[in-house]
Amino acid sequence: MEVLPVDLTAIVAIIMGMSVVLIPVAGATARFALKPLVESLAKVNEVRGVEETVAITERRVALLEQQLEAMESSVRNIEEGRAFDRALGSGSGPAASQSEAP
Repeated sequence: MEVLPVDLTAIVAIIMGMSVVLIPVAGATARFALKPLVESLAKVNEVRGVEETVAITERRVALLEQQLEAMESSVRNIEEGRAFDRALGSGSGPAASQSEAP
């Protein structure tokens, strides 16, 4: 059995010649095969982004509601304090009516 020498130049030329045809064909095939997959992944990411945005917005609104409740509580306390001060200043508060009773 006789082994012939390998002509490297011929092999490279054949591979390059086939690549000129096969690479565009493989690219077109991959584009048509992967396009539905890429579109569905894009839709999933878009929906996930919308869900995350809604969750963030809900958390922000909850925080704003807590801050509003705290501010309303503070305003109520201030109003009660002012009413108490007014009652003390006018002498018609509960302490004044108790001291006048006996």
